[in-house]
Amino acid sequence: MDLSIAAFLVQDGVTNGAIYALLALALVLVFTVTRIIWIPSGEFVTYGTLTLAGLQLGKPPGTVGLLIGVAVVAAIVETIATLRAREARKLPLRLAVWLGVPLAIAAAVWWAAPRGLPLALQIVLALAAVTALGPLIYRIAYQPIADASVLVLLIVSVAVHFALTGLGLWFFGAEGSRTPAFTGASFTAGGLTFSAQSLLVVVASLVLIGLLYLLFGRTLYGKALHATAVNRIGARLVGISPSFAGALTFVLAALLCAFCGVLVGPITTVYYDSGFLVSLKGFVGAIIGGLVSYPLAAAGALLVGLLESFSSFWASAFKEVIVFTLIIPVLLWRSLTSRHHDEE
Repeated sequence: MDLSIAAFLVQDGVTNGAIYALLALALVLVFTVTRIIWIPSGEFVTYGTLTLAGLQLGKPPGTVGLLIGVAVVAAIVETIATLRAREARKLPLRLAVWLGVPLAIAAAVWWAAPRGLPLALQIVLALAAVTALGPLIYRIAYQPIADASVLVLLIVSVAVHFALTGLGLWFFGAEGSRTPAFTGASFTAGGLTFSAQSLLVVVASLVLIGLLYLLFGRTLYGKALHATAVNRIGARLVGISPSFAGALTFVLAALLCAFCGVLVGPITTVYYDSGFLVSLKGFVGAIIGGLVSYPLAAAGALLVGLLESFSSFWASAFKEVIVFTLIIPVLLWRSLTSRHHDEE
């Protein structure tokens, strides 16, 4: 291996690591606030890619039908819960949130699909459509059992994963999609060639991570989420709604995963079931952070990206084995050095 090959592998590893870092942050965010191990995160990645690919092909993506169906189910669930709580006067506003907003987004995507809008607008529409699915899934599957044990929430996450995978096959089809690169430019520094596409992915990830830092550190909603993550009961006592915190968390997590899908699209062909493997690599990074530390999760995801890149060069047949084996010593070390309850 010479310097140019090593530089290429590092570039590829950092690019993939930046994507895995966003996934790891989404997993840590969801777990700390809601105690949910968010296995379906990979489906939101694939939906992001396939939605943007559909818009670029000039046809309404399957996300439109999926969003409408999920919104109708969420509206029914919300209506039943509201009537049982004898809060009928609040029903119009809640239906506007759970049904009106998703239908408006679906209508905008359907209208824009054949019109050949600029790439930036297509990305915004794709992100909006996939992000809207996050709180809807939370309302249907997780909010009714928000106080259940971590094990029950994990089982529900597995069920949601399989359901979204099947729905992805139904609405998007079995064909894979790949979006055009954002830029084909490259530049040379120190005798080494770097891809502008890779640099764009890394910079976009860093910007999004920075925005999340500002959200949690400088805004009221971010501080409310942080308070819920630190102490759920204490947050409830000071008036922070767990349902609102959970829905907002899923909005942010779905946005992160959809953004990952937009970044992944130009790099590899994505199928309806491609997300699970990608999310597992983000999960390895999150585990390195103990599912609670954002900086360690991001660093762990970067390590996963570099390990995957160099493994593909030295032992490509065992690339996935090497990456996922990394989780074993981490779990052993955390098990031996920390005290925990049986449920944890």
